[in-house]
Amino acid sequence: MSTDDASAPSIEAGPLQTGGESRFRSRFARLNQWFEARFDAERDQLPLWLPVGFGLGIAAWFALPDAAAWGAFLCAAGAAGLAAMALAPATRWSRAVGIFALAALIGCAWIWLRAERAAEPVLSRPQMADFSAEVESVHPVPAQEMTRLVVRPAPDARFRGGATPRRLRINVAEGEWRDGIGPGATVRVRAWLMPPAPMAVPGAYDFARVAWFRGIGGSGRALELAVLAPPGETRWRDRLADWRQRLSAHIRDRLEGGAGGIAAALATGDQGGIPEEDAEAMRDSGLAHLLSVSGLHLTAVVGAAMLIALRLLALSPRLALHWPLPVIAAGFAAAAGLAYTLLTGAEVPTVRAFIAAVLVLLGMALGREALTLRLVAVGALVVLISWPETLVGPSFQLSFAAIAAIVTLHDHPRVRALLSRRDEGAVQKFGRLLLGLVLTGLVVEAALAPIAIFHFHKAGIYGALANIIAIPLTTFVIMPAEALALLLDPFGLGGVFWWITGTGLRALIGLARAAADAPGAVALLPAIPPAAFGLLVGGGLWLLLWRSYWRIWGLAPVLAGAAWALATPAPDLIVTGDGKHLALRTDRGDFAILRDRAGDYVRDLLQESTGSDAELGALADLPEARCSRDLCTTDIERDGRRWRLAATRSTLLIPSGDLARACAEADIVVSDRRLPRTCVPRWLKVDRAMLRRTGGLAIRLGDPPAIETVTDRVGVHPWAAGGQRP
Repeated sequence: MSTDDASAPSIEAGPLQTGGESRFRSRFARLNQWFEARFDAERDQLPLWLPVGFGLGIAAWFALPDAAAWGAFLCAAGAAGLAAMALAPATRWSRAVGIFALAALIGCAWIWLRAERAAEPVLSRPQMADFSAEVESVHPVPAQEMTRLVVRPAPDARFRGGATPRRLRINVAEGEWRDGIGPGATVRVRAWLMPPAPMAVPGAYDFARVAWFRGIGGSGRALELAVLAPPGETRWRDRLADWRQRLSAHIRDRLEGGAGGIAAALATGDQGGIPEEDAEAMRDSGLAHLLSVSGLHLTAVVGAAMLIALRLLALSPRLALHWPLPVIAAGFAAAAGLAYTLLTGAEVPTVRAFIAAVLVLLGMALGREALTLRLVAVGALVVLISWPETLVGPSFQLSFAAIAAIVTLHDHPRVRALLSRRDEGAVQKFGRLLLGLVLTGLVVEAALAPIAIFHFHKAGIYGALANIIAIPLTTFVIMPAEALALLLDPFGLGGVFWWITGTGLRALIGLARAAADAPGAVALLPAIPPAAFGLLVGGGLWLLLWRSYWRIWGLAPVLAGAAWALATPAPDLIVTGDGKHLALRTDRGDFAILRDRAGDYVRDLLQESTGSDAELGALADLPEARCSRDLCTTDIERDGRRWRLAATRSTLLIPSGDLARACAEADIVVSDRRLPRTCVPRWLKVDRAMLRRTGGLAIRLGDPPAIETVTDRVGVHPWAAGGQRP
């Protein structure tokens, strides 16, 4: 449609119209024509924005703080859609904007409804409990020498301070494990339980949110465990889960250490057997996507199944001449993909990949183009409708960002012409293949880096180069060899293929460690503002989903978001939500913690939040610190101003007079207890009463100083209990 015939009916100034009204109508008509021309040129891309609009509504619900803001968004989205359709009826752009706004409205309403329907009782306080329960699922984590149970407490179970949760997650150490425990078994548990852990500091992992949507009302550690009744008649899901666990155990028996853990993850999706040092190396090298069963793995399974089925069917001349073999082979491949999806636990990336694979197979059977962004959009919409809460998780974001970036790259006419097959020598073919791998790796790394930094505060720099070796090694050596080893094991013939699998996996782990240990291998940033991440995502979608020249406009929000993220300084002081741990930025730029005996989990949490890979020192070791058994004080110099910090670090009571004097001399006081009214610091008192309202804190001592709280991030969403739970 040309610009002339795309415009709305011309508007002429009537005798009663003023000159200003006439100029306004004329300018609006030209603007209307411009929008119509742009949207007409992009008409094939418009359906791709439907899941984006739906996702925008979901993201708005998570980002906005309370019901009043959610209601305002619903009204604004509805008004925007109606206004677009009213301003320029019967035009393509107005319909597109109206549908986008309606999708955003539905997305916000859908996740709101989903969150309300997921409401279940939650433990109100930490407690020791003794109760009977039915086991719902069993998840071994051999790398941590424990097994994780999800149990459903019996109706007569009683917990202090509230109703009985629907589900509890219990960690069972190897020494407490009992034979006969499986899905459907009845057990007696004595456990130390806690409410689902909220976000410990701003930007950290929010288990309370994940637990809310899974119906988990508490988690804890089993101290005693007894089997009251073995599993009865189990459902097919339970039988499949049990078979998955036995298969994982079998693989780990054949391959030791990290190789066995990764091999089990490739086959069943179970990452519990991967040692932490190997998992960390895979993350830092940009190869962690190989551990999560998603598009790469499912594509290999589906492709291999279709190829094998097609070759076997073609052995029969009668079938080859009279039956549509590609359609039949596509059916076999779809069945293999479904079996693999169920075997690996039907996680979101695998479901997305399976939906896309089925659509690709259907397109191939119908003679259509195999893989397009429309298929990716359909997969995203199906996942968001089924599990809208996954939008804010890294799994969904990493999975769809990677596949969208790959499809967009290879759909570009110049890239397609550059990488297309042609009659040339073997060296040129290999070089073209290598170039394609490098370009794909670079584009994927660029798409995934903002997501990795937002969720994990770090991203691998050499991932594009490492993937050039890792992806072919995994796809064409490790996975086929492992599949053949599993198929031949019942006949005692899998030994050679297990050796090939183990050799390939050890090479993969070596590659990951080499890339992770290289100088400057990991980009580290402190927790970045959600608005900066939103600019990066919005600009990236604009770049990926449009085709014409105005896709370049997406660079503006991308650059603005990147500049904002890079300009966000590390906090000067981080306080966890329980008040027990804090990290202080020293004059050297590294961080020191209050309790030098803090465990690995707390240290990793504080290191990630500060965006620093330096070893955390002890606050007591700072030259300017003065620490006793119960209290630490230190001076902080920032922008020409001296701040004094005082923090308690024991459970012993400090004499009220000494505490009052320490508070009066300090600008900031931090304690995990409720401080008396006589404690009056010059600026900020952070105690149990305050942390109950705010959750963890990130404090920047600039001019003026700023405080970011967990409540700022979480708002009053259903899983938040006024910030830090008691």
